[in-house]
Amino acid sequence: KVEIAVPQRGEKKMLVDHAVTNAREALGRKLAESSSQTKLLEGVGRVFGLAEPPRRIEVYDNSHIQGANPVGGMIVAGPDGFMKSQYRKFNIKAEELAGDDFGMMREVLTRRFTRLIKEQGERDGDSGEVAETPLWPDLVLIDGGQGQLTAAKAVLDELGLSDLPAAGVAKGPDRDAGREHFYISGKPSFMLEARDPVLYYIQRLRDEAHRFAIGSHRARRSKAIGVNPLDEIAGIGPTRKKALLQAFGSAKAVGRASVTDLAAVDGVSTSLAQAIYDHFHEGAE
Repeated sequence: KVEIAVPQRGEKKMLVDHAVTNAREALGRKLAESSSQTKLLEGVGRVFGLAEPPRRIEVYDNSHIQGANPVGGMIVAGPDGFMKSQYRKFNIKAEELAGDDFGMMREVLTRRFTRLIKEQGERDGDSGEVAETPLWPDLVLIDGGQGQLTAAKAVLDELGLSDLPAAGVAKGPDRDAGREHFYISGKPSFMLEARDPVLYYIQRLRDEAHRFAIGSHRARRSKAIGVNPLDEIAGIGPTRKKALLQAFGSAKAVGRASVTDLAAVDGVSTSLAQAIYDHFHEGAE
């Protein structure tokens, strides 16, 4: 008698999930490799209604943990595969965007295309010659659903790039790969056949964007952890630093606290609280 157990939690479930992921990726590679890159790009063009197969696809994704150290990532792919030398990361600057995925996407795309317009001129103002490596994307893919796509299209419209093709790619229920929904402005969302090589190709694009964004976020987070303004204040050692961070959540929040609130933290005297306050407000009007 053979029993098949399906673990629901713990280490065994993690192993099963890992095996499923590896199998899916292996199947994806096999299906993708069986189709030439040219055919895949032709399929992408057909799926998203492009006049020609795209020679440059830009895929965007954001990464953060509860709004902290947010980073936007852009990866690029074309006939020769991933064009890693043209990947870009965007450290999100506006504090009020922390945790606002739509706002972060707007900032990333605004910075990306404002700079491209400044450096290359208007999209339809080129000479008509086919560049070996095009700088303008033929397709913008957003990791997200209708909301992310709407935010992206608003930016493109504001910059006079309404004709730049853009689409959203969202995972289906329970974030299951293979059940992605695709979004194009003005059309109903749709899905692709589960074994369509184009689906696996788009999954690879999205996964690469996700990997790059997460890696950029981790690098920024590590840098932020390594450099803490509290380390620059005399009288604050590891114990007091830990107490302050536990009380306020972050060094930035410590900098916004009043002397009274700072002095209420265990181990922080009134004079040290004043020194902390002065450190963060030095030079302020």
